Amino acid sequence: MRASGSIPADGRVDRSAPAGTLPLWRLYPLFFAAIYLSHLTLLRLPYYWDEAGYYLPAAWDFFRTGSLIPQSTLTNAHPPLPSVLLAAWWHLYGFVPSGTRTLVCLVAAAALLAVYRIGCRVATPAVAAVTTLLTALYPIWFAQSTLAHADIFAAAFTLWALAGYLPQQEPLPPTPRELTTVATLFALAALSKETAIVTPAGLAALHLAQMLRGNAQRRTVHLRWVIALAAPVFPLAAWYAYHHAHTGFYFGNPQFLRYNATANLDPLRVLLSLWHRALHLTAHMNLFVATGCAALAVTRPSVRAAVVSRSARTQLLLVVAIHWIAFSVLGGALLTRYLLAAYPLVLLLCVAAWHQHLRRWWLPALLTATAFVAGLWLNPPYSFAPEDNLTYRDMVVLHQQAVERLTHQFPGATVLTAWPASSELTRPELGYLQHPVAVTPVQDFQPQTLATLPATTAYDTVLLFSMKWSPAPGALNLGHANEANDVRYFDFHHDATPDQAAQLLHATVVWQAQRHGEWVAILRKDAQPSAGNAAGSALR
Repeated sequence: MRASGSIPADGRVDRSAPAGTLPLWRLYPLFFAAIYLSHLTLLRLPYYWDEAGYYLPAAWDFFRTGSLIPQSTLTNAHPPLPSVLLAAWWHLYGFVPSGTRTLVCLVAAAALLAVYRIGCRVATPAVAAVTTLLTALYPIWFAQSTLAHADIFAAAFTLWALAGYLPQQEPLPPTPRELTTVATLFALAALSKETAIVTPAGLAALHLAQMLRGNAQRRTVHLRWVIALAAPVFPLAAWYAYHHAHTGFYFGNPQFLRYNATANLDPLRVLLSLWHRALHLTAHMNLFVATGCAALAVTRPSVRAAVVSRSARTQLLLVVAIHWIAFSVLGGALLTRYLLAAYPLVLLLCVAAWHQHLRRWWLPALLTATAFVAGLWLNPPYSFAPEDNLTYRDMVVLHQQAVERLTHQFPGATVLTAWPASSELTRPELGYLQHPVAVTPVQDFQPQTLATLPATTAYDTVLLFSMKWSPAPGALNLGHANEANDVRYFDFHHDATPDQAAQLLHATVVWQAQRHGEWVAILRKDAQPSAGNAAGSALR
């Protein structure tokens, strides 16, 4: 490979493998080992939330039947590539949670390798290495590195596509190999998660605009990129045609389509989503430390030459903006994992700013790394999804304990509970029990939901749990002022406490437990209040 900055005959600068760096194929085992070992205590956990609700059942159906259309869960038209990859891996490794999570570690390592390559292409190996380390430590990325959601697969392919696309060196025309590679990787990203199409679509729109106002030579370059970046639409369209032929729906069932697309177009909701997403991309889970240090750094004069060119910086900001805007409209829930491919680019811009403006640029890097590690366990002062850090592990462990106690202490019970516990109790393949339990599902645990249950509802046991993490009553809560809008537009709600639920359902709390703000409780209908309440009066 050429040394950094060497100029070949066609005038291209190859910065993908600077002198003195290890080849990528040698780095990959190191990346995988680091991710695998740092997630060792998470590998045997049973499946969590959307894993249990869709992705695992869809892959499980394909593994058993070969059907790309899920049979044991409602199809929502998510593309099938994660199911295919998971099923193929299970044939090699075996169908166990540790096998699934090992595959996700492999995918996460590949994504981090793409982050490093992007850093080397647009900056320097040192900046690339720091960016990659911070990405791996960022709580959202760290948590998603073993969770079998489609988003980590889509992020890996998207980042590798960007590694082939960035930086653009106008007016040099892309080679056919570059065009094919980028188009193929973006197509694989879209076949992992349909929303990944927003990145090539946004870039194609940019090249189309530039083509219309450029000179003849530049128009040719932009036309080639428009064709390559539009190409991923066709395999995604083919999947939707296949899905329609087998289900009658192009984009999943009508309820799924309404929740994730058509119901999101209220102007106020879009504005609120833009605000939330801006916070997700600049402040959430201690990211404010990195962006704050960068904002302070750029107020100082440069002490080094910029390692990221102005055009490359613009391209990085453009990709981040595409994710910011698109995922403020798409998706009913403002889940941060939708932004997985954008976080490394935000961090790369921050690290480049530190490097350019600060002599001791390693100090903000160390401070950010410390904040990210702390953020894995220390929760912010506002409500958030447990999957944004290791809070999800607390939730899974509590559910394991509750299911074990319920099945041993109350065999044959009919359990009133909400999703995802309703799936955990009825699907042994999720890893919580060996034999399914009779379940009566409810939408949530809001007091009005429990108070209006029909008298004929069949259950004798209730499994309650916290559905999101929120600050304790009386504690600092930065999201309290936005609560009314969050309730209206983003499905935020307050669930009944175990004692409140016991009063509403004329039941008794027989067991409850908590871990770092997450909680779970078992109630028995028509139990003796005195004995039951004595047994479950204190969280433990």
